Amino acid sequence: MLLAACALTAAAGCSSDPNTDAKPAEVPSPAATTSGPSPSPDPTQAAEAAAVTAYGQYWREMERLYADSNGKSDRLKKVASGLALVNAEDDARQMHEKGALIIGSVSVGDSTVTASDISRKAPKVVLTSCLDISKWQVVKADTKKPAPLPSTRLTKYVINSTLEKWGQGWVVIEDKPQEKTC
Repeated sequence: MLLAACALTAAAGCSSDPNTDAKPAEVPSPAATTSGPSPSPDPTQAAEAAAVTAYGQYWREMERLYADSNGKSDRLKKVASGLALVNAEDDARQMHEKGALIIGSVSVGDSTVTASDISRKAPKVVLTSCLDISKWQVVKADTKKPAPLPSTRLTKYVINSTLEKWGQGWVVIEDKPQEKTC
């Protein structure tokens, strides 16, 4: 009978101790549940976050470029320009001329904004990231078998990158590997 009474009065709180007073559940006050307008995002932080996202997209396009035996990517031109684009296309062309492709994925981690100036005509952000190419495999284009590589090559290293915001969005204009592990 006590169990039936507890089940019927569960919302009010039930105890098997008859000397304990049951208390109704507390309902939050209206002031606690309503909030004011959310603060508007800091334009510098928003720009920096967008640049970090764009840098990840840049590396997705780099994966496509190196895996394509033609060595051309119109999509890369949407996220890279200047030295970054010239160096990427030239490196991919040299790899492909040697009969090699690079397949797999690249991971970009620990991206840190080291400088930014969003007040410029072309806002600019400089990043330092850890580039992990350990899952990026060099293969022979004709057989898809792994190509021999030096055992001492870095597969995780620091890279400094400069991005600018142009009409179509953030564009990588320079990428500088630092030959330093991360």
